[in-house]
Amino acid sequence: MTAELHTRRKVLTTGAAVAGAAAGAVALTACGSDGSPSGSTAAPPAAAPGETLTALSDIQVGQAKAAKTADGKDVIVTRTAEGTAAAFSAICTHQGCAVVPEGAELKCPCHNSIFDAATGAVKKGPADQPLPSIAVKVTNGQVVTA
Repeated sequence: MTAELHTRRKVLTTGAAVAGAAAGAVALTACGSDGSPSGSTAAPPAAAPGETLTALSDIQVGQAKAAKTADGKDVIVTRTAEGTAAAFSAICTHQGCAVVPEGAELKCPCHNSIFDAATGAVKKGPADQPLPSIAVKVTNGQVVTA
């Protein structure tokens, strides 16, 4: 009977340890919205060619604006010059939080990474990968996916 209790105790202890490890993994993954590891580059949101993201006139030259694709993915659209624009995934390459436009920069509110709004390049870490770019063009005053 003692051997049987010992075996049950060991099974319960092992089960609790496994459950605790699983809970820890879930807690660590929760920091990033897509669960991708630190430093990985997320694929840019897929958008159908010709999809309108925003009106060019809604963005001042040198500034950026948050937008969404038709399927709800977060993107950033930047007016790089009078008649041109650039677009990037709005998902920080560090832990997957959505970046926020602030003037000529894109800031991650979760861990304070800063990206250049015109190029998507990292200006300040902890992110070490640029924001993935999205091909866009300006057509009839609208920024559309290319």
